[in-house]
Amino acid sequence: MPRSAPLPPDLAARPFHIGRGRSAGLSDTRMLGADLARPFPGVRSSLGVDDSTLERCRAYAARMTEGQVFSHETAAQLWQVPLPGWMQRDSRIHVATFDDSNRPRVAGVVGHQLSNPALRLTERAGLRVLDPATVWLQLAPKLSLDELVAAADHLVLTPRYLDAHDPRPYVPLDKLADRARRFRGRGRRNALAALELVRDGSESPKESLLRLALVRAGLPEPALNLPIVGADGIRIGFGDLVYPDFRVVVEYEGEQHREDAGQFYSDIERHEGFVRAGWIHLRETKVTPGVGPRSTPARTREALRSRGWIPLRDSPKSGSIRSK
Repeated sequence: MPRSAPLPPDLAARPFHIGRGRSAGLSDTRMLGADLARPFPGVRSSLGVDDSTLERCRAYAARMTEGQVFSHETAAQLWQVPLPGWMQRDSRIHVATFDDSNRPRVAGVVGHQLSNPALRLTERAGLRVLDPATVWLQLAPKLSLDELVAAADHLVLTPRYLDAHDPRPYVPLDKLADRARRFRGRGRRNALAALELVRDGSESPKESLLRLALVRAGLPEPALNLPIVGADGIRIGFGDLVYPDFRVVVEYEGEQHREDAGQFYSDIERHEGFVRAGWIHLRETKVTPGVGPRSTPARTREALRSRGWIPLRDSPKSGSIRSK
């Protein structure tokens, strides 16, 4: 079987539309070659297209019209928003447009019509995408309250270490709050309820969910990602959820803490450093009981009480504290 003629370098490097292929001198027969993937009608790729949202978006972008933009769950994933598993497993691409006649009607693509012409369009990874605040509000009717809080925590986070190639926060908390309060669409009640619980400083969705669980258990709201310093004045590390007045720190440890040998031993040294400095260091994993005396809220309550915390009797769920 004869080998297919090589593609021009610019077409070999990324997915391309067949119209662009024809302009580059490719025949229709060549573009039907077995070496080219066809991720969407009219699109060809010599690289294949994996299942990642980013790669599927890059493939669809080859046929994207001027008025179309990635939106909803797809835009959320481009902004790396933590989403529930059922959303992540949906391989469809969400694309929105202001003009219904321009709405995509292609297999594997969910088309949406936008009604607010003032919505801001931006770019992410070289792709046209809706701004983070709009995307968060589009998620509001679909996510649970806690999931929506975790999503917003991600968007408003000012990281400890900034990356010039990925400016953060994606949207400041005050701007997200302003957009949510002016929002009149579906999910408004959920968005406003979530807004009250959003905090800048939570570095993972598990941290966000654990913080919410602690506060709902009637415990004080912890500070987020504070430095823990030893008696010698040297920083031991940063604590995820910190009660500095009581020297209690609570953290979530994901699977990477156990599976990565270097991380595992680093965690042991860090834990021992916290303890030597007089801190109670509580760690939650995916197998920690969610309820009962060994749940993280129960253990945190026990630790705080051992350090002198007394819940205010007239408001046991307020998160207010007083010390002896």
